[in-house]
Amino acid sequence: MVELKDVKLKIKGMDCPTCAMNVENAVRKLNGIAEINVDFIIGKAAIKYDPSYTSTSEIREAIEKAGYTALVDGKDDHEVSCSSCSTDIFEEKLPLWKQRNIRIIALSSVLLAVGLLIEYVTESTALSHILFLFVGVISGYSIVKKGISSLLKKRLDMNFLMTIAAVGAFSIGYGEEGASVLYLFFIAEFLEDYAGERARKSIGALIKLAPETAVVKRDGKEVNVHVHEVNVNDIAVVRPGEKIPLDGIVNNGESSVNQAAITGESMPVHKKTGDAVYAGTLNEHGYFELKVSRRSEETVLSKIVRLVEDAERKKSPTEKFVDKFARYYTPSVILLALVVATVPSLVFGKPFDEWLYKALVLLVISCPCALAISTPVSMVSGITGAARNGVLIKGGNYIEEMAKAKVFVFDKTGTLTEGRPVVTDTLEVNNYPAKEILEIAASIESLSEHPLARAVVAEAESGGVSLKSVSEFRAVPGKGVRANIDSKTYYIGSPAMFSELSIPFQQAKVKELEEEGKTAILVGNQECMGIIAIMDKIRDAAPETIRLLKKKGMRVEMLTGDNERIAKAIANKLGIDEYHAGLLPEDKVRMIEELIQKYGKVVMVGDGVNDAPALAKANVGIAMGAIGSDVALETADIALMHDDISKLPYLFEMSKKTVGIVKENIFTSIAVKGSFAVLAFPGIVTLWMAVAFGDMGLSLLVIINAMRLSVFK
Repeated sequence: MVELKDVKLKIKGMDCPTCAMNVENAVRKLNGIAEINVDFIIGKAAIKYDPSYTSTSEIREAIEKAGYTALVDGKDDHEVSCSSCSTDIFEEKLPLWKQRNIRIIALSSVLLAVGLLIEYVTESTALSHILFLFVGVISGYSIVKKGISSLLKKRLDMNFLMTIAAVGAFSIGYGEEGASVLYLFFIAEFLEDYAGERARKSIGALIKLAPETAVVKRDGKEVNVHVHEVNVNDIAVVRPGEKIPLDGIVNNGESSVNQAAITGESMPVHKKTGDAVYAGTLNEHGYFELKVSRRSEETVLSKIVRLVEDAERKKSPTEKFVDKFARYYTPSVILLALVVATVPSLVFGKPFDEWLYKALVLLVISCPCALAISTPVSMVSGITGAARNGVLIKGGNYIEEMAKAKVFVFDKTGTLTEGRPVVTDTLEVNNYPAKEILEIAASIESLSEHPLARAVVAEAESGGVSLKSVSEFRAVPGKGVRANIDSKTYYIGSPAMFSELSIPFQQAKVKELEEEGKTAILVGNQECMGIIAIMDKIRDAAPETIRLLKKKGMRVEMLTGDNERIAKAIANKLGIDEYHAGLLPEDKVRMIEELIQKYGKVVMVGDGVNDAPALAKANVGIAMGAIGSDVALETADIALMHDDISKLPYLFEMSKKTVGIVKENIFTSIAVKGSFAVLAFPGIVTLWMAVAFGDMGLSLLVIINAMRLSVFK
């Protein structure tokens, strides 16, 4: 079996989906190309090829022959995706190509203004047309060059159509129109490229979260090195106010760390020896040393960047539809333009110049850029905006599915609850004080490894209760434990154990606790001394999250392998519509299938490991706590970087907002293009208006509308 090779290339010069298609077509002509995916938004191409037929250099050469620049995307995840993404038009140091383009626009603006002034104020049309010709040559040189190149390659792109429109306008005496077409289209490409860069900056912002250098200890000295030179198990130094350079474990010291950049948490998290820290997060106050656990290309942040880039290459159903529509739209309008240019004059004897002009307007309107970029720019803004809020979405298709959701299904343990038992009540019986009850229980349970025993010990430690010496400890399987303290025998266990020992206890109180979903542990000797209630703690954010989802019209259900009594108590506390208890993994999958058939789109929220089959079966699977789980990052459709289910209402609203903006952009693009096409026949729309409003203005409007998503809270 042939082993395919992967290569990622940065492509410069792409400013619309047509450019991406040109790159794809150029590469597909090579032998051995198994797969190619080009995204003009992030300016990258992912290619799989058979190295026995072709090579990376041949692929780059084919792309460059198509009129674009191809660079191998290095292993440096902290290099900005596009070399110009980090540079703003208004910064002092501009790239040479931007400086040149600004000079071209400035000179063309002056010449066009002078030409129009001469034409309308004086009678010297010859001089004005010479100036218009200069404008066309200066601003249209690159457009005409690309247009001729596309013709020679038998590929009619927008550069060729604009060239034909300009040449046609000059040939019938509309010099100012011909110059305006090339001048405005040049500005349109320049501004669209800039606006596209602004959209791509969202990726650059993620990449730049982590510093490029780290201070590590080597041979007893602190050395400043590039993060790629830091190895696993190296000791890195992090001072107050510095960003953490790599993933690792705190080896010495403690501090509070702001993890908002990755998890979206609003409050800093206290870190001490043994705690995990992540590249790109901010050390706020203390000094600590970390033992590096992952190399720079393997950090959580690097994985996030790769996942977001991959997500932006996955097309949603709407995006695929728009691409298909655009492929038919442009040839249809070009064909209509040919009919308009020839039929009226040949069949009906109408003036050729008049109808040729109208045909040229239709050619300009045939540009599908605004329509083609309406969906991908919106999806990119939504995906990167969510990533900055600690939510990883693996593709635009999941945004659309989420927006159509009818039911949210939650796993219980580790999702709605914290997944660890805690003491909720210590009830006094027979006048024994709560502190004594906890002291005896914790002293004995400290010798046990049972999760409930650890909860009791943790409660005692947090309350400052000291432990006593224990002897003759013995476990009674399935029921509890017994041991001696100060030569006196004590029992800690279930109601069944105390019933067998004929020790009376408050059965009504035990039943009441159990109905609340709590586990009752009895403490006593010859009589019951107290009752300790333990429960898997409900997440603080769970009640409000469920309330907000239901307020938005969602049905909320819970699936759990736990027993009926506990499931019912949790469901009642949270206001869940329906719960299903005692389920095996295969039962959860069956329940998801039934819910899909009954309600439609279903979203499943779980821990990403135990619930993997159900997450895969749901229309959208959301995994919790992905910051510490590679499995969750890889298997879920959407991953919450922190155990924060309060992000779910935001995610649902953001999805609906994204789909809404996509629809707005598509409707606006089709409505404006259609209106301009109709208005071209009576001569209301001129060539310059078609470029300024039907192409340049419309494309910018679509991009600006989409970029609102990047700041959606």
